[in-house]
Amino acid sequence: MPASIKKPPYAGKPGPEGYNGTDVMPPEITAKMRIAGKIAREAMEAGAALIAPGVSTDAIDVAVHEYLIAHDAYPATLEYQGFPKSCCTSVNEVVCHGIPDARPLEDGDLVKIDVTAYYDGVHGDTCATYACGTLDEASQLLMERTKKAMFRGIKAVKPGRRVNVIGHVIEAYANRFGYGVVRDYTGHGCHVAFHSGLIIPHYDSARFDDMMEPGMTFTIEPMLTLGDYRTETWDDQWTVVTLDKSRCAQFEHTLVVTENGSEILT
Repeated sequence: MPASIKKPPYAGKPGPEGYNGTDVMPPEITAKMRIAGKIAREAMEAGAALIAPGVSTDAIDVAVHEYLIAHDAYPATLEYQGFPKSCCTSVNEVVCHGIPDARPLEDGDLVKIDVTAYYDGVHGDTCATYACGTLDEASQLLMERTKKAMFRGIKAVKPGRRVNVIGHVIEAYANRFGYGVVRDYTGHGCHVAFHSGLIIPHYDSARFDDMMEPGMTFTIEPMLTLGDYRTETWDDQWTVVTLDKSRCAQFEHTLVVTENGSEILT
């Protein structure tokens, strides 16, 4: 990591970051987040361009890392509570937080790349699911419908609404196809803090009832499964998989609430 790249304050620390402030950001912060979001999206796309049978997720991680530092951004996952890589690569039944490694991808794999850029004191967090080679029909539809579910959730964002309307919309759509909606991992407040403490559910729950306000910034990142929504974590303390080993797809954007809806920042 070049010395010129500023690390976030939580890098290398064993515990989570602490944040007690608001999730409503001033225009100067959201302006920076547009830059961070663009860098994150393009870094993810640089990694995704390598996806092919025989390519390792380590190679994807290298491409993401190099793109981020070439654009003066720090990969926020690197050294985050001990995470060893610059992005998360979650394949097939891995729901999230997959650690890039030397295993070669295979034809038909479902590959999720999750990238967060830390730039000029703010974060841009994004994720997408990609096909390695030719997917089976069920995986292809899961990927397409998870992306649609995310955009349906984004469309539901409006000031004056509770955040749980996002989960209601996403789960209602997923239920049409019998998909599981992962509950253990949610969207989150994202801005000067990587994870602010604000929870954005992707399932129907009255529990999360924060009111959306103009200037509020957070992620929407549904994880839909072909089977059971329940998860378990490997002994590495990071890799999350579906309990029944069914495949999972995920898409994520960071956005800001506007006066009439929202603006995607990634």
